[in-house]
Amino acid sequence: MHSERRDYTDQITPEMGSEEVTIAGWVHEIRDLGGIIFMLVRDREGIAQVTLFKKTTPPRLVSAVKSLSRESVVTVRGRVKPEKKAPGGYEIVPDEIQLLSKAASPLPMDTTGKVDADLETRLDSRFIDLRRPEVHAIFRIRHHVLQSVRSFLTSEGFIEVTTPKVVATATEGGTALFPITYFEREAFLNQSPQLFKQMLMSAGFDRVFEIGPIFRAEEHDTRKHLNEVTSIDIEASFADHNDVMKILERLITHVYTEVCRDAEKSLNRLKVTPEISEPPFERLKYAEAIEIAREGGEELVWGEDLTTAAETIIGEVIHETTKANHYFIIDWPTETKPFYAMPHENEPEISKAFDLMHRNIEISSGAQRIHNAEQLTERIKEQGLEPESFESYLKPFKYGIPPHAGWGLGLERLLMTLLNIENIRNTVLFPRDRKRLSP
Repeated sequence: MHSERRDYTDQITPEMGSEEVTIAGWVHEIRDLGGIIFMLVRDREGIAQVTLFKKTTPPRLVSAVKSLSRESVVTVRGRVKPEKKAPGGYEIVPDEIQLLSKAASPLPMDTTGKVDADLETRLDSRFIDLRRPEVHAIFRIRHHVLQSVRSFLTSEGFIEVTTPKVVATATEGGTALFPITYFEREAFLNQSPQLFKQMLMSAGFDRVFEIGPIFRAEEHDTRKHLNEVTSIDIEASFADHNDVMKILERLITHVYTEVCRDAEKSLNRLKVTPEISEPPFERLKYAEAIEIAREGGEELVWGEDLTTAAETIIGEVIHETTKANHYFIIDWPTETKPFYAMPHENEPEISKAFDLMHRNIEISSGAQRIHNAEQLTERIKEQGLEPESFESYLKPFKYGIPPHAGWGLGLERLLMTLLNIENIRNTVLFPRDRKRLSP
């Protein structure tokens, strides 16, 4: 392809009447209406209508279009003509059409939206599914979310870091780990950057954040679980749980506001208008949360994690009373949280841990951390773990580490709740779950 210029569809306007443009993209649809042929060409920014009038268009161009299969890749050079009924308010009258790559027929699935496909079919042919404008829009918004998160945390004094994803020890204990062969020994895919974030507090980094993959070998097969997800993590020195909750709620509001401003086109394509929650978010104690669940008919025992039904009941009550979608559940039982969560001094059975909820789904969890080496070692033992397995993690705590706190925020769940997406698999380019390892 030897073109000096290529125009994206959104760069062309009706006011460019008679101006020559060159577009490149996929043949979205061809409509032969007898005396006129409409060819819709799609690129990442939208769809352009190429119009061929059989009486005036050179026969070679008419033949070329008739021979094209849907989803073939083409370039079109032509002149802009205002047309209110066409996408973008213009059409292109072609002077040249070049086939760059012919698509086989039939297609694995329809890209126009006229024929529905189930989720499994879509994921099996994800490269085609991602061509659909409404699916593409999700990942344009994901891009904006990541940009917004990075700019916000940087403005708050955080330094972006990258920690290992191959580790020798479980982050939180338990069995939810993927073992791998690492030369002559066993290693694991990391389930959280938690231990490394805390070690960096000892190193004097003060405030760090990381955006990266985490791996959980949980056998959940639900609409809100995946085995590989992207986590947004922070850790802050000289801070407690209240400090980092305030950072988190400001981040959520910032992301929603920026996406509404910068991704309006993609939001319109999805027919979504996000509801922005303004800080401060409601802070609901765990004891209050389980009482609300019980009143709603879901029986919970103190210390149990919340069921999906309980989360739904609580979320609806909070929304009715506050009119907001986001709220925190705080003061969790110490026994239910990881060993590094700081217990309250006057009530050690309660920890300085919190979850950020969006209606009926958890999107983030965090806590103030234990920064005393002896106390941390005891908590590791209490959870049935061996302190020797955490030797490299515990060592920094013996040589001066400030009080610190942090959280992890699931990017995919953030997108689910931002865009009202029912299944988390729709927020990942190539999801990895209990059953899917390809493509």
